[in-house]
Amino acid sequence: MMNWIWLGLVVIGVITAAFTGRMEAVTKAAFDAAKTAVELCIGLIGIMALWLGMMKVAEAAGLVQVLARAVRPVMRRLFPGVPADHPAMGSMIANIAANMLGLGNSATALGLKAMQDLQSLNPSKETASNAMVIFMAINTTAITIIPATVIGLRVAAGSISPTSIIGTTLVSCCTATVVAVTTAKLLQRTKFYREEPRHE
Repeated sequence: MMNWIWLGLVVIGVITAAFTGRMEAVTKAAFDAAKTAVELCIGLIGIMALWLGMMKVAEAAGLVQVLARAVRPVMRRLFPGVPADHPAMGSMIANIAANMLGLGNSATALGLKAMQDLQSLNPSKETASNAMVIFMAINTTAITIIPATVIGLRVAAGSISPTSIIGTTLVSCCTATVVAVTTAKLLQRTKFYREEPRHE
């Protein structure tokens, strides 16, 4: 769908430029944007390598495990239907810890594994379970302690203080997570979204 939307925007822009006699301006803008994109990507290489390297060192040092232990009590309350010793619980905790450290690639793989594990507990395979919905809400809002990608973009754009967003980003992510989880929990209580009891 997004491909069709982008194609439509491009076609509309070209047609409008043709009718208004501004094709030259559109062509120049396209080349300028392409040049800026390449410069931005090259500028991001250094800062992204630095932050991702630091995060990998933190991961190897056991910081992910420390964060995992810290969030385990909260996870038991958020996911009462998931046994504490089930593989899904471990995958979800590892995913959240990786997201906190900005380890996007690792977090994605762990998130997919967590969803597969949660599906094994799902009594209705055609519908997402309450646990799956809560996990998706947490994963989408993704509390991140160090937003490495955004910091890299700010550095590439010439920001004087690229790390000044860490505090506000953390507050906004935490707020989004609380709102998303609260909304999901409230909807679970309604008749329309109530999960049917599992029959063995």
